Amino acid sequence: MERLSGLVGRGGVVVLSGAGLSTESGIPDYRGPSGLRRSAAPMTYQTFTGDPVARRRYWARSYLGWRTIAAAAPNDGHRAVARLQRCGLVTGVITQNVDGLHQAGGADPVIELHGGLDRVVCLACGDLTPRADLDGRLRAANPDFAALAGGINPDGDVDLTDEQAAGFVTVDCAACGGMLKPDVVFFGEQVPAGRVRASFDLVERAAALLVLGSSLTVLSGRRFVIRAAKLGVPIAIVNQGPTKSDELAGVLVDAPLGPTLTRLAELVA
Repeated sequence: MERLSGLVGRGGVVVLSGAGLSTESGIPDYRGPSGLRRSAAPMTYQTFTGDPVARRRYWARSYLGWRTIAAAAPNDGHRAVARLQRCGLVTGVITQNVDGLHQAGGADPVIELHGGLDRVVCLACGDLTPRADLDGRLRAANPDFAALAGGINPDGDVDLTDEQAAGFVTVDCAACGGMLKPDVVFFGEQVPAGRVRASFDLVERAAALLVLGSSLTVLSGRRFVIRAAKLGVPIAIVNQGPTKSDELAGVLVDAPLGPTLTRLAELVA
């Protein structure tokens, strides 16, 4: 903690966060301790767009999962990051999460690398609408849908059997009738180039990179750690369990994020 607070206390810190930051808000991560409960494979872009049955199953699962995501509240870790940002020590926040909890906790601005579940995009006309609007339309289309949700997954859906999802009715874009998709980056889909460039710009100007709650298994996030290391930017990682870039970090803290980040903010903010 002394080394971590010394690094962060100098300012110029860019935060890169992952699913582990949201576990204390009731949303499990992919590969950390809570991720062991996951049973459903994440949806891919190719399957979503090419398989109507799989798409209906996804929307049924996501329809139930959205209730948990919408009701989730920021935890002490999110609030600590926002406090560090407000006092000028954190100059940028990049999140791999799609739950919107950084912003709900007071952080602003935030680069949502993989998008946000609170928005829905039409793949035909590009119309962007609030997820709450879609939820109302899905409720109206499925008044008798009574499936019980299994465990929530990090990408906002739940575990359902094919039989439970079979009767679910999907809806199309209200503007043009096109295919709707949550405004998130599915597996097999590219992160928009503008977000990637903006994230690299933050890292390249940073005095330090602070990784929070990410195993850095996926290159989408790990590439920023690799770039920081090549530039000689000091790297600190706070995570429960090992990561794919532990060897690049000058400071490693294996501990729950909420208490750790709260203590960090108390020491330096």
